[in-house]
This record gives sequence, structure tokens and C-alpha cells, in this order.
Amino acid sequence: MTVKPHALFALLACLAATLFASATLAQSAQRLPTVELRAGMHRIQAQLARTEQQRAIGLMHVKEMPQHEGMLFVFEQPGTQCFWMRNTLIPLSIAFLTDEGEIVNVEEMQALDDRSNHCSAKPVRFALEMNATWFAKRGLKPGSKLSGPVFR
Repeated sequence: MTVKPHALFALLACLAATLFASATLAQSAQRLPTVELRAGMHRIQAQLARTEQQRAIGLMHVKEMPQHEGMLFVFEQPGTQCFWMRNTLIPLSIAFLTDEGEIVNVEEMQALDDRSNHCSAKPVRFALEMNATWFAKRGLKPGSKLSGPVFR
């Protein structure tokens, strides 16, 4: 039996998509290690997304998240970090944070919006996603500080 190159490519592409989908669902079903952060009197249990794959998947396919929980994205080097909401089912707020835990800017992100990029206003190594309007409801804005073992 002879397999045509384009058929083989299609089969491999389908297999790769299936493996990525499985990894995505596995991460959303399996919690990542967590860290406790504080924003004044507010405690946050944040899952840590440290690897490129963990950051790429983020909170995709998550249907709900408790109000005191979120996801902290940790990057190796400071940079302009940009996020979108592909396959993210819940609206989120994202705060971009300095190494010291200071909020640089906060963006509101709509569920399933893969057309808009939400970027840090300056180079950062941390981004914290929480449920939509979480930061605004607590009066947290640029210049506010979060504390925790990941910050200096």
C-alpha cells in the first residue's frame, strides 16, 4: 500500500492536534502547584504556570474558578507579555506585575476572544489572571502591591 505525502501530512497534523487537545484537557483537569499571594487583606491561591506549555494553555477550558483563586504566569525574563482568550470560557482580569509585586496595569478580558491582545504596559515577568473585575472590586490598580514568596 502506498501512502501519498499529503495524506501522511494530514494524518500527522490530526495526530498532533489530538495530542495538544489531550494535553490541554489534562492541564485544565489537573491543578498546577500553587502559591499563596496577598493583596492587602485579600488572600489569593494562584496556580503557577512556569513552563511554556503551561503558559500557553493557561486557564483554557476552565468552566468556573473560585473567587480567591487565579493563575500566576511566571516568565524567565522580563518582557512585554501579551495574552488572549482563545478557548478560555470565563471572563478574566489580568494584572501585569513587576518583580516586586507592583501592578503595572490591569486589563479586562472577554471569554473566547482570540482577536484581542492584552499586553503589559512595560516589561514584566509576572501576570496574574483572576475572575473578571476581581482587581477593580478590591480597589487594586497600577501602583498597588501584591506580596508572596515569588516577589522580591
